[in-house]
Amino acid sequence: MQEIAGYKAIALDIAHRIVSGEFTVNTTISGRSLLASHYHVSPETIRKAVALLNDENIVSVSQGKGITVTSDVHAHDYITKHNYMKSVYSLKQDLELLLQEKKSIDHKFDVVLKEIIDFSDRLQNLKVYHPVEIKVSGSSHAVGQSISKLQFWQRTGGTIVALRRGTQVTISPGPHVILQENDVIVVVGDGQVFQRTVDFVNSESND
Repeated sequence: MQEIAGYKAIALDIAHRIVSGEFTVNTTISGRSLLASHYHVSPETIRKAVALLNDENIVSVSQGKGITVTSDVHAHDYITKHNYMKSVYSLKQDLELLLQEKKSIDHKFDVVLKEIIDFSDRLQNLKVYHPVEIKVSGSSHAVGQSISKLQFWQRTGGTIVALRRGTQVTISPGPHVILQENDVIVVVGDGQVFQRTVDFVNSESND
């Protein structure tokens, strides 16, 4: 038999052997030296395993008579208690993993929240920063053009803070984003930014 690490594991294995009927009640099982050879551990490890079973009233130890099985019921109870403790330990590990994941999620949330606050602070420097939405028509000259190539800010005085494409929303799209038909751009600027942007975006392509 391969080595079983730890006296508690050996005690559990002996309890299983008692419940299975390999070691029956009122019979004497191998002495400590033989058990040590069976489990490939030192006699001291076997002594501790047997002492544990003795404390649980599964076996009794006496001079001359060796190790006697006293209760298969207590052996069953011991196995049940071990399985319960194993389940509790497993749940504890699961809880620790969930707490680690929560900590990671909380950190990401804090980072995103800080970015939103920083972005809002920048918007507060504008006189008017209420966002307006403009849809890019299929005939628009802006279709297929990047934001930087369109010179969007220079032509409209507005800043694109978000772009909605179908169900996807991109916050603060970069200058290299290419506009497509039916894109909805969210723009902030002064009081006239909406009309200027509509006129600019909806002007038709010369193609």
